Amino acid sequence: MSRDGLFLTAAQWRHIPHTLHRKKNLILQGPPGVGKSFVASRIAREFVGDDSGRSAWVQFHPSYSYEDFIQGLRPDEGGGFRLRDGPFHAFARRAADDPERAYLFVIDEINRANLSKVFGELFSLLEADRRGPGFAMPLTYARSLADTFYVPENLFVLGLMNTADRSLALVDYALRRRFAFIDLRPAFDSPAFREQLEQAGASAKLVRHIITAMTRLNEAIRSETGTLGPGFEVGHSFFCPRDGTTADEAWFADVIESEVAPLLREYFLDDPDRAEAEIRALRLPP
Repeated sequence: MSRDGLFLTAAQWRHIPHTLHRKKNLILQGPPGVGKSFVASRIAREFVGDDSGRSAWVQFHPSYSYEDFIQGLRPDEGGGFRLRDGPFHAFARRAADDPERAYLFVIDEINRANLSKVFGELFSLLEADRRGPGFAMPLTYARSLADTFYVPENLFVLGLMNTADRSLALVDYALRRRFAFIDLRPAFDSPAFREQLEQAGASAKLVRHIITAMTRLNEAIRSETGTLGPGFEVGHSFFCPRDGTTADEAWFADVIESEVAPLLREYFLDDPDRAEAEIRALRLPP
């Protein structure tokens, strides 16, 4: 599997798909800006190629429900209700009809929903050793005991989790037993990150400043174990120019003021002087 554009070692990159194949359910977790979505899109490409029909993405939110995800009664045009399949139910059926090929279902912000309510019977059916028709069971809205559902062997689930979202409760332990977890960390020390900045036009002075300043900031955030800690570090993707943007000093100043500074003011909400001091330390000196 190619890791071009990823700031991961060869061993780290091999470990992700290996773990997903073994466990069938995997969560990539990390602080803002470590490239969780980018890594997930690369995994999807490697798993299913350009066949978009074999991958699906949803984003969880606090109002997301079992009826949205699996199956539920929904209003119809005639004023009544009818049973509709949610995206996971429909995708699982599609994968079951094509057992020789891999299917990947990606859940962004997986910890933003009430997982016990959203997953329901999936807590059992998702387990790697409970896949296939032999473990089929009726769902909540089944019409009869013969109306069963199962998760096929060739369906892999990839969740993405932001460790810095203060609004979230701990992930349900029942879910933790069924997923493997891999941490993605800021990669300011990666030679590939330095190379990307240089290729985007960043001067040697700017490259040194970004790496030094962000490394120092993350060390400070990690040391705040009472209120912050490693799950609140600032990731490298804030400083990955896209769409041909030149990584010059004006670009860097804009990233700091419009993206990193608001995040730090939220982190240090109870200590605004500390927030402003950290922001000043990130600005490029004259």
